[in-house]
Amino acid sequence: MSDTRPQGQPDEAMVDLLIKQVTEGLSPAEQRALDVLDTELASAYRRDLERAAAAVTLAGSAGQPPPPSDLAERLAKQAADHFAANAARTLAPEKASVPARTRNSFGAYGGWLAAAACLVLAIFAWERSPPAIAPPAVAPIAVVTPPPAPVVAPEKPLPTPAEERAALLAKSDSLKISLGATKDPAAAGVTGDVVWDPATQRGFLHFTGLAANDPAVHQYQIWIFDAGRDKRYPVDGGVFDVPANAGDVVIPIRAALMVRKPAAFAVTVEKPGGAVVSGREHVVALGAIT
Repeated sequence: MSDTRPQGQPDEAMVDLLIKQVTEGLSPAEQRALDVLDTELASAYRRDLERAAAAVTLAGSAGQPPPPSDLAERLAKQAADHFAANAARTLAPEKASVPARTRNSFGAYGGWLAAAACLVLAIFAWERSPPAIAPPAVAPIAVVTPPPAPVVAPEKPLPTPAEERAALLAKSDSLKISLGATKDPAAAGVTGDVVWDPATQRGFLHFTGLAANDPAVHQYQIWIFDAGRDKRYPVDGGVFDVPANAGDVVIPIRAALMVRKPAAFAVTVEKPGGAVVSGREHVVALGAIT
């Protein structure tokens, strides 16, 4: 079969060997096959292929990922179609003159460069195209429902001394002792009583007509006489004051010591802060258990 390939054009075998030589290298047998072909023509096309490969390498030096396989296949097919079309144009009878063949060779050469340039530009455009940026994920906003506020029952007001005295009077084992005025001038018009609970050691004084005092001058002091103790040293029940225009006065008793056998209660006038042992010069109220 005669070679219908136009002069100045590589055949398919030469093109395959040249591409493999530039891209991955030839085996010894393939190199010998290339050496027996048109050396000058092979050298010229190898230089073109090396330039195209260098351009592709430079275009991909930015570390971008290679183009998709379908794009690479499509570019390779376009290059093959280009060479087939170019061969069809140059397969005219040998009537063309040498200058005409030279023009055809130059056109093929220019077409090859155009195909290589298109390949490089396509790959360059692919590698330089910005990657698609996914929209940032938006974390859902947590809705925190505060716990319901605890229901706080309103505080009950503390009982007044009068209310506590009434509750103590209602107890069957509580003692109630009447208080009477003495001959002391400060005791004029005084009446009252004592309620005492031996079990809880709690008690209250109740007065009417006791004169108001100035705490900076003197105070009233409560005394509890215990039958089990020396009557010279009654138990201190605390000091208290009477405000002006007080009317009825209810005073809590705060015994400093345990009272085992209460026998009598007394109220004296003492210096501010009270006394450790009363001289009993001013006893304004006194009551005994009968």
